[in-house]
Amino acid sequence: MQAAHIGILGIFLIAGGAAMASVSESPRPQMRPGSGLVTAAAVASVDVPVRSLRPQARPEAAARVTPASGHAGFDRWIAGFRGRALAQGIGPRVYDRAFASVRYDPEVVARDRNQSEFRREIWDYLDSAVSPVRVGNGREALRKHRRTLERIEAHYGVEKEVVTAIWGMESSYGERLGSLPLIQSMATLAFDGRRGAFFEKQLVAALQILQSGDTTPERMTGSWAGAMGHTQFMPTSYLAYAVDFTGDGRRDIWSDDPTDALASTAAYLARFGWKKGMPWGVEVRVPRGASFGDAQRMPSDWAARGVVGLDGRAVRDFGAARIFQPAGPAGPSFMVFANFDVIKRYNNSNAYALGVGHLADRIGGGPEIAGQWPRGYDALGFEERMEMQRLLQRKGYAVEKIDGIVGPNTVSAIRAFQAAAGVAQDGLPSQQLLALLRRS
Repeated sequence: MQAAHIGILGIFLIAGGAAMASVSESPRPQMRPGSGLVTAAAVASVDVPVRSLRPQARPEAAARVTPASGHAGFDRWIAGFRGRALAQGIGPRVYDRAFASVRYDPEVVARDRNQSEFRREIWDYLDSAVSPVRVGNGREALRKHRRTLERIEAHYGVEKEVVTAIWGMESSYGERLGSLPLIQSMATLAFDGRRGAFFEKQLVAALQILQSGDTTPERMTGSWAGAMGHTQFMPTSYLAYAVDFTGDGRRDIWSDDPTDALASTAAYLARFGWKKGMPWGVEVRVPRGASFGDAQRMPSDWAARGVVGLDGRAVRDFGAARIFQPAGPAGPSFMVFANFDVIKRYNNSNAYALGVGHLADRIGGGPEIAGQWPRGYDALGFEERMEMQRLLQRKGYAVEKIDGIVGPNTVSAIRAFQAAAGVAQDGLPSQQLLALLRRS
């Protein structure tokens, strides 16, 4: 789930009200542009079964123009898109009903073009994502829907606490599903052109959902960026992964009953390799001054190198793991397993995966993070982070990209520079660090 989604050590992009903070330095795979589910690469070629036959477009049907929207350019685009949609199997009646009241929405365009960057540090993000209110509401949601969630867990092998946590992160347990008409939003963004091809693909997928009979245009609402339902699926992801767990013949992720949405989320995680019984991660103690990079080792091997659980013992060998320090060596450390990366398939953000994992633990009765965050350091803005990377690179430190994203490579470069400068090697992209780089 483009979107979203970046920076580590405290600066995150907020789009459409949902936090999407990418903390990797690799290019982001195609995913949702606002809150919602990842659009996996496989979606592009998926064959979508529909329960009704798709009528073949007649020449006269393709030429029909929907009612005027008051925006001449948008009306011309709709007329042209109608032919493209019908050529992809959308029935004329389905199309015309979906577009009967569609109008150009400048507010959607404004929100797409003005996704604001905030100086939001990882601890501030977690304070919100795993707030006492969200934890308490999550426990209540789990209590209320326990039988359903236990059935979903038994079927898909994804723990009920994890599914509940994603539900809480995406829509506050169904309180914020998004109320904008999805066809209108997708059509506006497809016409707008900045990401026209992406949104036209989502628009066709939305029409396929309507043609399948899973919902109606009136009920198909979501965020400004097209994410839908309790767990915020994009239309292409819905087509590929949504399930009818209630058995009523519809994959209804919009209903007051969240069953299909929760099951669809579990089906998605299972599809990408979720391993039941494996934690997303475990908070650990690490030796002072240790450097980890992206090394993957078994927990017993990490223990031989001094990386142990908070109880001082080796972490159980759940599988190969790496060490994740979201605030650098100055903050808490985590040993993260394959399930951490499965969560990132839902939203390719280390911060999001940490938030979901920790929220799931807290909903299940687990403790708060024990390590202390380096609260209070003066963080850099996006342009300042890019300047920092350029200065590090000019001084010969191994910064691969000048992209403003502070991931493991940039953190290692910061620490190497700090060591050479004779200052504390905290790895933080701070105003103090930038001032030192400018002076040296």
